[in-house]
Amino acid sequence: MSVSRCARLLSRLRHGSAAGLRSWQSGPSRAATAGAFSTASSNGHDTGAKAPDTSLFVPLPVSPEAAGPAGDVGAELTCPLNKSEVLKVLNKFYRRREIQRLGTENGLDARLFHQAFISFRKYIMESSSLSPDVHIILNDICCGAGHVDDLFPFFMRHAKQIFPMLECMDDLRKISDLRLPPNWYSEARAIQRKIVFHAGPTNSGKTYHAIQRYLAAKSGIYCGPLKLLAHEIFQKSNDANVPCDLVTGEERVCVDGEGRPSAHVACTIEMCSVNTPYEVAVIDEIQMIKDPSRGWAWTRALLGLCAEEIHVCGEAAAINLVTELMYTTGEEVEVRNYKRLTPIKVLDQALESLDNLRPGDCIVCFSKNDIYSVSRQIEARGQECAVIYGSLPPGTKLTQAKKFNDPDDPCKIMVATDAIGMGLNLSIKRIIFNSLIKPVVNEKGEKEMDMITTSQALQISGRAGRFSTVFKEGEVTTMHCDDLASLKEILNRSVEPIVAAGLHPTAEQIEMFAYHLPGATLSNLIDIFVSLSQVDGLYFVCNVDDFKFLADMIQHIPLNLRARYVFCTAPINKKQPYVCTSLLKFARQFSRNEPLTFDWLCRHINWPLTPPRNIKDLVHLEAVHDVLDLYLWLSYRFMDMFPDTSLVRDIQKELDDIIQIGVLNITRLIRVSEASSGTVAVPDDFPLQRTRIGDGMLNAEDLPQTSQASSPDDAKGQGQRGARGSKALGHRLTGAQAEPPGRLRSALAARLIQQGLLTQEMLRQLEKEWLADRGGNAAQNTDPKGKKRK
Repeated sequence: MSVSRCARLLSRLRHGSAAGLRSWQSGPSRAATAGAFSTASSNGHDTGAKAPDTSLFVPLPVSPEAAGPAGDVGAELTCPLNKSEVLKVLNKFYRRREIQRLGTENGLDARLFHQAFISFRKYIMESSSLSPDVHIILNDICCGAGHVDDLFPFFMRHAKQIFPMLECMDDLRKISDLRLPPNWYSEARAIQRKIVFHAGPTNSGKTYHAIQRYLAAKSGIYCGPLKLLAHEIFQKSNDANVPCDLVTGEERVCVDGEGRPSAHVACTIEMCSVNTPYEVAVIDEIQMIKDPSRGWAWTRALLGLCAEEIHVCGEAAAINLVTELMYTTGEEVEVRNYKRLTPIKVLDQALESLDNLRPGDCIVCFSKNDIYSVSRQIEARGQECAVIYGSLPPGTKLTQAKKFNDPDDPCKIMVATDAIGMGLNLSIKRIIFNSLIKPVVNEKGEKEMDMITTSQALQISGRAGRFSTVFKEGEVTTMHCDDLASLKEILNRSVEPIVAAGLHPTAEQIEMFAYHLPGATLSNLIDIFVSLSQVDGLYFVCNVDDFKFLADMIQHIPLNLRARYVFCTAPINKKQPYVCTSLLKFARQFSRNEPLTFDWLCRHINWPLTPPRNIKDLVHLEAVHDVLDLYLWLSYRFMDMFPDTSLVRDIQKELDDIIQIGVLNITRLIRVSEASSGTVAVPDDFPLQRTRIGDGMLNAEDLPQTSQASSPDDAKGQGQRGARGSKALGHRLTGAQAEPPGRLRSALAARLIQQGLLTQEMLRQLEKEWLADRGGNAAQNTDPKGKKRK
């Protein structure tokens, strides 16, 4: 190489090739970057930084360089590159152990190093004109005047282009550091709060005493888990001549005629203000601070409410956690313990038959299928029953509760899910568990079937014999005798202490993340945030799967980050396709800056609607009600884009009345559904009925058609079992009716595995047991000579 070319080379290179490599090997910039991925102590809370999950790092595309107006300067200074020789140089560079080690020290693990190299190689090979410095280095290496390692600074520069988080890892760690949540609420930390924990079981008067203090205060806020509870306190306050406003996600009610806010407010816990000062705050059902989805709202209220007195109500299992959390804020906790006001006992006999029902009985089921089955069997016996389950609108639940509580109404039996555990005052004498198995969502967001917990059993059982009802003593039992011993064992266990409180990334934190990672999707931002987040032992990061599901669903719609975040926090059930589709349409209309008017909404939901003709229609009406809730929820966040709140609320009330008609005639709807399809028409995401795989009990609708009862004897046998609740729909496979496992695998087994009721290992074990049992039966029916016995 000539002296003049060397001079030009040195003037154009930002780093000398050898000096550049030495700077990466020993300079402070490398140490700083590598330190982002290394273990380091931090504030005494943790022994080291959390290693990121680099599988979440999505490389940004970098387009190859086209020839500029000045031409290929590098080629003019040297000569055009031989791309085949360049490819050999790049592959040699990739295989160098020294280069791989340097990559690791600079934050590129094996996965990132490989992705960065693939992108770098593609960029080099497909560019018509490279920058002069890269071109000259490659030319020197190809000519033998340079070393392959000299490419490393340029490789790292490219890696930081496609992985911008490498440049700002320290900042990202600071943003996602969740180890000191109390410091997020400076206004609450500026005052010395008095914390009173009202601990006790359900129906112990703990919430009553907290509410009495709330009503006596000059100002106060009630924070509850349900709209029904917020409505109840709102009504009680105003009935007691204490002006109180109502704030829920979908509703704002201001009692002052001129719209001035009242000194008292009843709200759902997600809606509480942490900036408004109050004299007294009440946080109800504090044990929900451990909820994997909503626990963050209780944590935020407990740490952030700006009130002189915080009255916390809930299970004693949360006392230690609340005490520890308050210790970190420098606040002491006064514990007041309460005992149940009325006695409750577990009976020694199961119900066994629906013929044994008495007025004041409530059968608790954990699936809609069981609700439909049991309610129909009850009304087939000439008795009326009220029905309550989670997806019913609040107005319908209150109407059904009122019907059941009315002493003059002939309806004296209730069939309900665990939705009765909170928010409804019911006059129940006896709680009857139809099953002890409940669908649950695990930490990974997967649905499983599991035994109810002690906390859940106590919450539901406590609805029997409540104080101030006609029944002064409560009773608890099960539908089936084989469940009774298990129920007693569950209720006799002590409730496990709650050990951690939920946290969730805020919009502000995600916005700061997006500033550093402008090319990342919202779902990817959340993933990286959770991956890098650090929490101490008192906290956990809530499940963000529902958030990510909605983020992915609307990713293709052009929205600014704050609006996108709001849409993704909408409280909808992702298993309801109609509601998810509606959210998608809302977001698309919003992105066009076109207001979602009342007429537009009516066209979308096909208003007006008619009373349901079958169960499928009823389920659809419930979904439409949820869509109207979604509209109202969004209207308080984007008032100009969702302008027709009052009109939507009017048709929602009409829809509530229509749904009530359907629920009142639910058994007729079930009969119509069965007549048209042979089974109850319910969505696929509803849990299966009570299934006892161990003794051969399966759901009738899941069995092959040839195995269902077709003879009068079979029908009679099923009729005799009809009194056993949801087992009435079961069918015992015996003898020639038994289906081989291979045949079930293709339909029933696949569905059971998909719904979390069965694992592959359990299926293999069942096959072994079935084959062994079949072999044993064959042996019993054969004499020693191998002839079949008559």
